Amino acid sequence: MVLTGTLVNGACIFLGTLLGLFFTKIPERFKETVMSGVGLAVILIGLQMAFHTENIVVVLLSLLFGAIFGEAIHLEEKLEYIGRWIEQRFTKPEQESTIAQGFITASLIFVIGALAVIGALDSGLRNDHEVLITKAIIDGFVALVLTSTLGVGVIFSVVPVVMYEGSIALLATQIDRWIPQDILDLFIVEMTATGGLLIVAIGLNLLKLTQIRVANLLPSLLLVGFVLYFSQLF
Repeated sequence: MVLTGTLVNGACIFLGTLLGLFFTKIPERFKETVMSGVGLAVILIGLQMAFHTENIVVVLLSLLFGAIFGEAIHLEEKLEYIGRWIEQRFTKPEQESTIAQGFITASLIFVIGALAVIGALDSGLRNDHEVLITKAIIDGFVALVLTSTLGVGVIFSVVPVVMYEGSIALLATQIDRWIPQDILDLFIVEMTATGGLLIVAIGLNLLKLTQIRVANLLPSLLLVGFVLYFSQLF
């Protein structure tokens, strides 16, 4: 089934979150150190992805136009609104909650990146779910760690992950009819690099070194295709 890898990924995040709920009473200093470790690992993953670029200009222009578009439509604010809406449904008014933060942070970590795109494409094009299942195992452990520090909000990231990967997988069953394989390969390379920089930004935010509005940079991933298209014209 085309969506097997996607569903396994969602299930692992769900299970990882449930396991993480048992570790929420860990002392705060342990949580801070664990999150620092996760942040460093996330930065390393992002850098490894970013260094695969074959055309830094494409990455730069994609980030530039993506940032403008994301800020123009207030994408991060919309995601925060969704997070707060979820928060209001599951917490009492007097409670301090990190549901919104958990939802947004986890969604960004799980959705951005080469594994999500390449894995979903493999599922759709070749009915090969190995990449997504590998990602699912990694995401399960990350969900456990994030839940132990950010709380139950992480579990709601299952929805955007399944929708995102599922949509790509279903589209991939038809995409080879319209896009030549060499162009598709180039798109994946540059989108991987662009996504890598966004992951670096997430890591920096997790370390509390910056407050980059990463969600407003998400359109960059789609704009890679447009930048590549126009670059081929000149």
